[in-house]
Amino acid sequence: MIVAAIFAFGVTESVVSAAPVDRAVHQGVASCAGSTCHGRQEATGPRVRQNEVMSWSDPSSLTGVHSRAWKVLNDPRAQAIGRRLGIANVAASKECTSCHGDPAPVRGPKWQQSDGVGCEACHGGSDRWLASHASVNAAHADNVAKGMWAVNDPAVKAGVCLDCHFGSDKPGQFVFHRIMAAGHPRIAFELDLFTSLQRHHDEDADYAARKPVAGGVKTWAVGQAMAVERALSLLPAASGRLNGPDYYFYDCRSCHRTFSDDPAAQIVARTNGWRPISPGQPVWNDEQMIMLAAAARIAAPDVARSFDSQSRAFHAALGGDRAGAMKAAAALKATAATLARRFAGTSFDRAQTFALIDAVLVGNAAAYTDYQGGAQAVMAADTLLSALVTSGQVDRGAAMALRPDLDRAYAQARDANRWDPAAFRATLAQVAGRVRGLK
Repeated sequence: MIVAAIFAFGVTESVVSAAPVDRAVHQGVASCAGSTCHGRQEATGPRVRQNEVMSWSDPSSLTGVHSRAWKVLNDPRAQAIGRRLGIANVAASKECTSCHGDPAPVRGPKWQQSDGVGCEACHGGSDRWLASHASVNAAHADNVAKGMWAVNDPAVKAGVCLDCHFGSDKPGQFVFHRIMAAGHPRIAFELDLFTSLQRHHDEDADYAARKPVAGGVKTWAVGQAMAVERALSLLPAASGRLNGPDYYFYDCRSCHRTFSDDPAAQIVARTNGWRPISPGQPVWNDEQMIMLAAAARIAAPDVARSFDSQSRAFHAALGGDRAGAMKAAAALKATAATLARRFAGTSFDRAQTFALIDAVLVGNAAAYTDYQGGAQAVMAADTLLSALVTSGQVDRGAAMALRPDLDRAYAQARDANRWDPAAFRATLAQVAGRVRGLK
């Protein structure tokens, strides 16, 4: 079994940022889908729109991706991955359904595997709060006290999302390199943008009256910090004594590049001053570290210097012995956790948000030697600019004028095989100049 491998290394520490261990009964999507609850065909509800299930189950849009997560296990690509891994039926294997469905340890009569990533996979088992949360006088704090996960809190949301969108120490929730080698798509994570694409409800004035709204900048920053923390939390358990960390942790494209025996062929290795590593050493996937460094410089400058030095020390330590690497990882993990807490208590005003965008696009430019870091950069620019628009701090029409530049950056980060760092940096510089014009 695939999942046995992670326990063979001995998971000795819990991942503190992981979603809570859920022992509540999962009632299934059908329990939420009544016409007086979240199952209306039109968004006409007086408090919530009440068409959330229809949005979640949309068969064609991005809002319906979670509902389709289990169904894709029956596609030819998933079946081929299963054959390569020796899994007879990926649609019934916990190594796959733990993320492509609701892992629900306790299941009620309406729970169905075919629901995919259903309501309770993100909100927690509902047996204690399902009825009471719909009452007129229900308070969000009461629902949370009864077991609902407070995913309006960026730290809680990040813990839940990272379980599947990066990995956890729970059975079946870590995509080892051998699964990637069998054909699994590359894992990517950006909390605010992914939340926006998957949102099934409106964060309007009524919503804000019932529960805190974090805002896009805070959600982005906390998500970046907790992604770094999660990776470093899982590192000790997913590291063999002889072979080092599982290759899942590394930047795919640092190894998977075109190469040739022709002496005239151009060397595709790229020197990156952010990483003090020797040629040939595999590159840790530091896309979130790069974003976090930018956020720290703006929102936690007193911590930024330590984070930068610890990041460099960690990269260097991965080329040495296991003990040194684990020590460097622990120090960096602690600083990432500190930054997550700091960001959770930061309001991120207009000036800071503009400074963050500039730090990502210009201050970090030298770090974008690799595709994965570049992809994070353009997502960050998009989500931070959207936050300014959503909060009314930038005119929507003026921001839309930047769309062609952002779209060009997205296009340059779409195909890893055509990655051109210099051209990408030039586009980011153009975007940065246009953003400055919005101040």
